[in-house]
Formats: sequence, structure tokens, C-alpha cells
Amino acid sequence: MTAVPGVDQAAGLRAWAATRGQSVAPTLVVVGDPLPAQAGRRARAVLEHWADRGWRWVGVARDWRIVPLSPALPVPASARREPRWALWVEPDGAGLRRALSCLESVRRQQGPRRLLALHPPRLQRRGLLDNLQQAAWRFLDTDLVVLAP
Repeated sequence: MTAVPGVDQAAGLRAWAATRGQSVAPTLVVVGDPLPAQAGRRARAVLEHWADRGWRWVGVARDWRIVPLSPALPVPASARREPRWALWVEPDGAGLRRALSCLESVRRQQGPRRLLALHPPRLQRRGLLDNLQQAAWRFLDTDLVVLAP
């Protein structure tokens, strides 16, 4: 499944918050990054890239609250309540294996059934990302949303 460029999925929430005089920082739970300390920087860089490419739903990348989770640790209940999750995918040779293992761990812990694939901008959809998306759906009943580069 692919998203449609320009669709602003968080517009309703921001509009509601604006009427209350508050701004709502969207939260993105990121799993799969082997270095959780770098997950925020990496995720924000991808969000900036997508915003520069015209994906309006991103808004301002620096406004996002990034919550990195280690795939080796249990998923906290507070994170399970968050609506936006992403899976970090490394473009190296073991990226598919690590990403599938992380997705399996998240599913085993009753995590979300839909995640956004986060990856370095140079990673093309054909190959690793397509294979990962298909395997997530087929074996884990998980929808991995892959945006066009």
C-alpha cells in the first residue's frame, strides 16, 4: 500500500488543537534502528526529506516528537497507545532480516499492525523495501507503508 502525496493525515488534529489555542506535536514511535540514540536524528532527516519532496502531512519535521524504541526491549504500554509507528530499515545486506525480526517482535507484543517504513532517501523501493513490505503482510499480517522515494 502506498500513500498519496499531498494528503495531510494530521490536519484534523491540528485544526482542533488550533481552536483550543494549543499546538499538537505529532509523535512517531520508531523501532528497528540499532542505535536508538540516533533514531531521532535519522527519523527527522527522513521527515525533512519527505517534506521537501511535497508530502504535506509531514508539516514541519522538527516539530515531530520522535520516540525511539529498541527492538530488544519490551514495548511499553504508553507506546502501544501511540497511533503513528515507523520501522527503521537499513539499506545494508542484513537490513531485511533485522527489519523482519523487529516487526515480529512488535507483533508478538501486540504492537501496531501498520507502520511506516523509514529509510535513508537513497534506498529504492524495488528490492529490499518491496520484499520487506510483502513479507510483513504475508507472514505477520502487518501493513508496512512504503512511500515513493
